[in-house]
Amino acid sequence: MPLSKRILDIGLALIMSVLLTPLFLWLVFSIYRHQGRPIFYVSERMKSPTAPFCLWKFRTMSNVSSSENTGVAGGDKQSRITPYGAFLRKYRLDEIPQLWNILKGDMSFVGPRPELPDYVLDNPALFSRVLQSRPGITGLATILYHRQEETVLAKCNTPEETDAAYVRICLPRKAKLDIIYQQNWSFCFDLKLIFGSVGKLVDRGLRKKR
Repeated sequence: MPLSKRILDIGLALIMSVLLTPLFLWLVFSIYRHQGRPIFYVSERMKSPTAPFCLWKFRTMSNVSSSENTGVAGGDKQSRITPYGAFLRKYRLDEIPQLWNILKGDMSFVGPRPELPDYVLDNPALFSRVLQSRPGITGLATILYHRQEETVLAKCNTPEETDAAYVRICLPRKAKLDIIYQQNWSFCFDLKLIFGSVGKLVDRGLRKKR
């Protein structure tokens, strides 16, 4: 990871950690009140083709056994998203705990979304390229393809359908955008993508008020 990118990550994560502390504490209380425990969802992801890490998020789904909680979320998991979890997901508030992952060096603000180990290990050639960049909270693929990915996966009714659609349709398209990001990386490009992500969230909030 370029030094300037790491400096941006640490500096921005520290500033946001301070500014968002009241919101973080309020969300912890609200999640406990609306959903109970656990407050957090911890999932193993990959930061390189061979190195896993624990991704932290606020929990947005009802609890199930670990054997049922596999693969990406598609139409088959929609019924598990709690009403409060849907609110957290809409404004990406569930990802605030990932500031800890950024400070630890597991993630960056900008990069490919962190994938589950099974997808990375089953597609070594693809992820040997994609994971040359540290996984990120946002990125080119997140901004340009997230809505289409949700549309594709929402049509899936079983875990098998979701997995097949994700591997066949979503992974290649996201990987193409992630590689374009790598080839065009610059400090200013990272800032542009960060501000673009914030702008989309603000626009989403404004459209809801209209």
